[in-house]
Amino acid sequence: MRLSLDGRRDGSQLVGGRGRRAPATAAPTPERDCVVAASETVTLVLGAESPLPESAADVEDLVHLLRGHVAQLGTRTAPGIPALQRAQRLCSGSIPKDYVPSRVYLVKLAEATQELMGSVERNGTGQINVKGRRRWPMPTVNMLRGAVFAIALACLVFAASVPRT
Repeated sequence: MRLSLDGRRDGSQLVGGRGRRAPATAAPTPERDCVVAASETVTLVLGAESPLPESAADVEDLVHLLRGHVAQLGTRTAPGIPALQRAQRLCSGSIPKDYVPSRVYLVKLAEATQELMGSVERNGTGQINVKGRRRWPMPTVNMLRGAVFAIALACLVFAASVPRT
């Protein structure tokens, strides 16, 4: 089982089954929910039909994916919950070099990620709001165009008001 991340680096996205790709001209999809993405990776590791990774590079790729999911899910949970602490403790360790310990580590990390996903789903998937901070909405394209137009108009008025010498 060799995971290739090269397919995701080009202009196309994986869709549906294995190996099928959406054309590069397809409309971009909205940002995927991190719980769904983590669930797919956990299923890849813990699924009944999933084979064991063949090489150390496969294990390393899966561990890096799971660590990324733990980081994303950690921002959506309250700090200090046991599932988050267990997952972070596993993420902070290094990957064992031997065949069996590396696979055991991968399975433990996938189980911790699965437990963290369950915690996020139970407690809601929204960002934890910090008191006193305001989250500004993303400006729309028309707002940006209007701001550029206003700045250009102000520069034009200023340039016209400066006397010539």
